[in-house]
Amino acid sequence: MKFDILRDRFLNGLNDVMKAVNTKTTIPILTGIKIDVTNEGINLTGSDADITIQTFIPVEENGEQIINISETGSIVLQARMFNEIVRKLPTNEVEIEVTNGFATNIRSGKSEFHLIGSDASEYPLLPELSADRQFSIPADLLKSIIRETVFAVATSESRPVLTGVNWKVEADELICIATDSHRLARRKVKLENLPTDITSVVIPGKSLNELFKILDDSTNPVQIVLTNQQVLFKTDDVLFFSRLLEGNYPDTSRLIPEDYKTNVTINGKSLLQAIDRASLLAREDRNNVVRFETLQSNTVEISSNSPEIGKVEEQIQVETLDGEALKISFSAKYMMEALKAIDGQDVIIQFTGAMRPFIIRSVADDAILQLILPVRTY
Repeated sequence: MKFDILRDRFLNGLNDVMKAVNTKTTIPILTGIKIDVTNEGINLTGSDADITIQTFIPVEENGEQIINISETGSIVLQARMFNEIVRKLPTNEVEIEVTNGFATNIRSGKSEFHLIGSDASEYPLLPELSADRQFSIPADLLKSIIRETVFAVATSESRPVLTGVNWKVEADELICIATDSHRLARRKVKLENLPTDITSVVIPGKSLNELFKILDDSTNPVQIVLTNQQVLFKTDDVLFFSRLLEGNYPDTSRLIPEDYKTNVTINGKSLLQAIDRASLLAREDRNNVVRFETLQSNTVEISSNSPEIGKVEEQIQVETLDGEALKISFSAKYMMEALKAIDGQDVIIQFTGAMRPFIIRSVADDAILQLILPVRTY
């Protein structure tokens, strides 16, 4: 196996597949990156058994020669070391040659490295997924869906299924839900050609976070293939496989209140900034709690206090305020993350009482819903 490649383009591909490599894996071959060289280009594969990422670098791209292939073949090279070497090579031209057995020479300028590779036939094969369960989402929309939900997954492994985002198919709608049992984030989107045989899967939050880093902000379609154990996201040059989480995701629909006693419409950005300021003094040992109180004449007060440090109070004008007077306390962190997901738009907050979950939605778009459980302080 022998080829020359432009270092910058090679490094882009390596950076993508490195997101799936975990040095703590119990399967030694998975500490490596698999390099497959064909006459069409190079496939790079990284995996930790839960996530597998494969990226393709073509011989030519936009009329520019990226790779010169002298001899095809495959090798697995130790991922961290190989990535570091390529990153620090002195020129943009890299030559890689595998000689006797798995001895691999990497040359660039006057630098030459010799690595011992592994047999590529020992590397696990990619899963075979049937393309008839395929639907597509524009890349920028998929990034939005991830950004608006994944922050609310559980970080504790006590209920593993809650560490993922539940993707449900109902008619022509994809509903994505994350909850850690203290808050909930839900995003709905209407799509065509949704699968009818698989109606609910749970995708690990970790996988979605890594996928988010790889996706660009274009409207190019991302093809999604679902099975009962795996999901595949396909872009033009990347295949991203993730295992699914086992177990039944709880029915969260009953958590969302039907009736509300107090409704507040407010600028999301102003509220976010006020809570951010109040959280500076919020007591760390009380989970960063901030209080929210409705006042007369379309005003609410955001406050927090810490006996050791002091207190803060700030009043904000709201656009509308109707229903019962309310005092409620909540985690500043949870509220700020929910408002960031709605992205600075005007929001409507709907309360059903001081100790009941409350809802935050965008005034302009009810596709995004955030739910937060209050904290008992009064």
